[in-house]
Amino acid sequence: MRTTALPTFVFVHGGSSNARAWGPLQNELALHGHRSYAVDLPGHGDRAGQPAAYYRQPQDLTALAAAPSSMRGITLRDNVRHVVDVLHRLAPSGPVVLVGNSFGGLTVTAVANAVPELLDRTVYLSAVCLSDPMVTEEWDVLDDNLLDAAAARITVPDTAAQGVVRLNWRAAHTDPVLFAQLKGAVMADSSDHQFRVLLDSMDPDENSAVLEEGAVARAARWGTVPHTFVRLGEELSIPPAVQDYMIREWITSAPAGASGPEPTGG
Repeated sequence: MRTTALPTFVFVHGGSSNARAWGPLQNELALHGHRSYAVDLPGHGDRAGQPAAYYRQPQDLTALAAAPSSMRGITLRDNVRHVVDVLHRLAPSGPVVLVGNSFGGLTVTAVANAVPELLDRTVYLSAVCLSDPMVTEEWDVLDDNLLDAAAARITVPDTAAQGVVRLNWRAAHTDPVLFAQLKGAVMADSSDHQFRVLLDSMDPDENSAVLEEGAVARAARWGTVPHTFVRLGEELSIPPAVQDYMIREWITSAPAGASGPEPTGG
């Protein structure tokens, strides 16, 4: 039996991020009486054991490239198992709303495919949401995001053998041009101080193995859960045109009678 009709918001972070990214939003929700839980996906967060070379100053880039990754071997299934365990623990307390941002949308969709009965709604906060056959086909939209070029400048070489992409976010602390480029792509509306705090909270590694067929929305499972896309009209890492494209794909791929997307924002 559920103990409350108020929802618990479960937050799934994006790439190279962790549960700490949701702190400001969780504080605002708490002021309005809402419960929330921010997930650290496997290989992310305070207990993941990130490379020590990432935090040392001055940085030893050779050591950083050679350091083993806590993300090695982690798959989308690992993410799903972790989040589903959280949902099972929270579901008896009341409705659960699963929220993802950016790359975290892949895990949100995979979880909704796996356990739609545990979810009362999914929310994509400018998050990646895939509808068949978008995994394998080229997207018919201009993706003029600012993040790809900025990320290329901080990509650590020679980590592909571990199956991870390693980004040296902390390099921006000593490079004003890089700092401005990354801030413009990721957090353009923040102060420099706020962006420095974010840089220090970012995890270096991400595993592209989560980009697989399990992250594609399945109408018979995911489609039974009401879902909302929060469209960010000034987003520079997932531009509005790409967000709109993903929303259109939802609409065209959803079966009759399914719970359609409810775009919001501007």
